[in-house]
Amino acid sequence: MGIFWDLLQQEELDKQQKQANSLEDRVKQLETELDNTRALLKKTLVALETHLSKDIDGDGKTG
Repeated sequence: MGIFWDLLQQEELDKQQKQANSLEDRVKQLETELDNTRALLKKTLVALETHLSKDIDGDGKTG
């Protein structure tokens, strides 16, 4: 019975490791997407402020 218990425990550990790796990969992907979204938002804000000649984000400058 001991060998079967060890196999079951190892299988569970492997399963949890895969989930952890998958979660870490997903977090990295989401962080990359967030960085890209922020960069796009900044470019859009600069273009909009330049086009309107107006300070939209309240930083004291346009563009």
